Order: sequence, then C-alpha cells, then structure tokens
Amino acid sequence: MSDEEFLRKEIDAVEQQAARRIDPGTGALTISIAVLALLVSLILPWVGDDTGLNVLLGESAGFVPRLFSFFALGIGVLGSGVTLAVRRWGLAWVCSLGLFAGSVTGVLSIWTQQTTTSNKTIGPGPGIGLIIAVIAVIVLLVKWVRIAASRPPQL
Repeated sequence: MSDEEFLRKEIDAVEQQAARRIDPGTGALTISIAVLALLVSLILPWVGDDTGLNVLLGESAGFVPRLFSFFALGIGVLGSGVTLAVRRWGLAWVCSLGLFAGSVTGVLSIWTQQTTTSNKTIGPGPGIGLIIAVIAVIVLLVKWVRIAASRPPQL
C-alpha cells in the first residue's frame, strides 16, 4: 500500500467520523436553559397543589401528567445532557422524536387538567410548573430538530 492510498483511507475515516457528530453551536446555551427550566418546574405545582416531583413519583392521580414527567426528565433532561456531551447525530434525532412525543403528551396533560371528569367536576387545572415544563419541552424540541436536520447529506 502506497503512502497516498494510506493517506486517502485515513482521510476517509476521519470524514466519516466527523459526519456522525453534531455541532450545537449557540443552541447549546438555549438547550441548557430549557433543561434548567425543566428542573426548576419540578418544584413548582403541576396538578392542583402537587409538585412535579409528586407527579413523577406517582403521588398524584393522573396518568398523562405522570407520563409527561417521564418524557420531560428522561428525554428532556437526561437525553439532552447525554447528547450534548457525546454530540452524536443519531442521539439528536432520538431527542427530537422523544421530545415530539413529550410535547404532545404535555399538551394533553394540560388539557386533561382543564376538562371535566366522569363525575362532571372540573379538573384542578394545570399548575405553573406544568405550563413551564411544556414550554421548555417545546423549546427543546425545536432546538433538537434544527440541530438534527442541519446535517449535510451524505455523498
């Protein structure tokens, strides 16, 4: 193998490795602020007087807000942190898809707190923490979709 062939293979390997990585740029700051907002929202009321931690731990009645709390913490906080640390393009798409499901679940959790139940009583209403968490998840969704979609096409 000549030096030129060896150099070409090495350059191709570096190019393939670089194509799998993302560069969040200034979006990393927005993602970090949204993750901080998610963490702060856990100590604020989500459902009635129950905080986000109570909803997450199952101490509050409501399946949809609890499911949303798993999406918010699992994908929004942990997934975003891991993806920013390793900067892999595939993880950016996983965050995007997970946050899409989380945003739909978040909007549904707000809606379920405002509608009537089977005994015709109005729900306790969404707390400020739930609203902040849903907004933070939507911000994260937009940022991760932009980052994941910014990858140039493979040649």
